[in-house]
Amino acid sequence: MKNFFYLLIAAGLLQASACKKDSDSSVTPPQYKTLDGKAPLVIAHRGASGLLPEHTLEAYQKAIEDGADFIEQDLVLTKDLVLVCRHEPMLSGTTNVADLPEFASRKTTKMVDGVAYNDWFVSDFTLAEIKTIKAKQALADRPQQFNGLYNIPTFQEVIDLAKAQTVAKGRTIGIYPETKHPTFHETLGLPLTSKLMEALTAAGWNNREAPVFVQSFEVSNLRAIRDQFKSTVKTVQLLDADDVDAAGNVTMVAPYAQPYDFVVSGDKRTFLDLTKDAGLDFVKTYATGIGPWKPYIQPYTPTAKLPATSLIERAHQRGLIVHAFTFRNEPRYLLPAYEKNPTAEYQNFYDLGLDGVFSDYTATAVAAKK
Repeated sequence: MKNFFYLLIAAGLLQASACKKDSDSSVTPPQYKTLDGKAPLVIAHRGASGLLPEHTLEAYQKAIEDGADFIEQDLVLTKDLVLVCRHEPMLSGTTNVADLPEFASRKTTKMVDGVAYNDWFVSDFTLAEIKTIKAKQALADRPQQFNGLYNIPTFQEVIDLAKAQTVAKGRTIGIYPETKHPTFHETLGLPLTSKLMEALTAAGWNNREAPVFVQSFEVSNLRAIRDQFKSTVKTVQLLDADDVDAAGNVTMVAPYAQPYDFVVSGDKRTFLDLTKDAGLDFVKTYATGIGPWKPYIQPYTPTAKLPATSLIERAHQRGLIVHAFTFRNEPRYLLPAYEKNPTAEYQNFYDLGLDGVFSDYTATAVAAKK
């Protein structure tokens, strides 16, 4: 009789456990259609660039505080071969260099991807000189009160920040460096990709398991990472375009139509070609994923949001991740269908299975996943 009593208790406990599991299933986190089934990554685009001057340690720190999984760096090289974080080789758009009389004579004209720019170029400055220049907000409708306060960081400083914050936050903070205009740098004798690989090796992050994605709008340097440098670090082929026409098609107009190394080598393929099946098969030979401009995934016309394309699905079929750019909060960047609500845009892309978002506003991107 005692054994029977204990059996009844055991049966009751099992039933209670089963009921609890059923109850818990109602609060199971949403299942995403990402390649790995996990929640999409939030990549802080140039740091918290919607709030603070981009590519500064302060902007990266703010993005980390707001929950970023990865912080993004655009990398250019100084005259003395140090990697620093700037959106372009040109300085005037994101710094106070034009206000510094000691550098007035440095303004010059250089060709970048076939376009002439009259500006101040990072490649004409030493690191010591770069450290006397301060960052500023690039867009007039974003906060301006932080202009002139923050330094331009080196890539090494950002690596150190990511590692320190990984320990401090108890979660992995990854880095997402982009090689900016590799052909431009190489033509000047500046080994941009080589310096990046040196830095990753020194950090212990030159491998597939590292919290690193290397991105580029060009192809040959990503292929060199595999072939020449024999690296397994994760790489992402960025896919640009010029604009969207009235029918919702992305348009291919220079300098946004092709990887610039394709232009130099005479390869006629465009970024649009790389989104086709044959193009994705090619990208798969050297890259971990693709980083397309949003309209490649969610096309639109001036008045309507069109049906989504099959790009994410076709990329996933080939084992390629998809990280799209750029997500912003300002209504002028949002389609009418989102009714001025950036969360609606994030959720649309999350529902489509996007693996990661490049966002100027980390907190919004993170909150949209909940």
